[in-house]
Amino acid sequence: MTDPAGLRASYTRGALDEADLAGSWSAQLRLWFDAAAADPTIVEPNAIQLATAGADGRPAVRTVLAKGIDERGIVFFTNYESAKADELAANPRAAAVFAWLAHQRQVRLAGPVERTSREETETYFAGRPRESQIGAWASPQSQPVSSRAELDRLADEVAERFGDGPIPAPPHWGGYRLVPDEVEFWQGRQGRLHDRIRFRLDGDTWVRERLAP
Repeated sequence: MTDPAGLRASYTRGALDEADLAGSWSAQLRLWFDAAAADPTIVEPNAIQLATAGADGRPAVRTVLAKGIDERGIVFFTNYESAKADELAANPRAAAVFAWLAHQRQVRLAGPVERTSREETETYFAGRPRESQIGAWASPQSQPVSSRAELDRLADEVAERFGDGPIPAPPHWGGYRLVPDEVEFWQGRQGRLHDRIRFRLDGDTWVRERLAP
């Protein structure tokens, strides 16, 4: 096994100065996101690691895909009967991180989570690939299934049910919006003296501050 303690990387790709920041966290995130999306070496630049915790305080994290980014927050979609949905129902706060390792950057967000409108869900769902639409109906997300064959059988049943017609969004499936009250931009720097700048909501005002690495 490779010893992880021996792995080293030099962070020399860039810097993050207060004078170069956009005027808001959302504008800065869009700048970095567009740069990541334009780089073919970055696979799924909209992937985020989403952390939640249920009523028992036990944390859970998984990778999901951000499907909306604007000044209101970050949108992702899932099954409302999934484990993450149960956790968000009990504790409607979450944290997420975009990690663009090729650019030696990450963006951390934390704050309350709310469901998107049904209209937003249906609009997004209508544009999904048909196989993904079928999967949303077929998968009892986070529940045990007997085998892969069982999952394929459920998908075949859904495909037969809808035939060649349109597939609506399932009532148990929809979007969440992480509405951040804290957003941190991290740029790797040499000697591990990284640049960290945080936007933090204080009442109705966003405060910008540099954090020590």
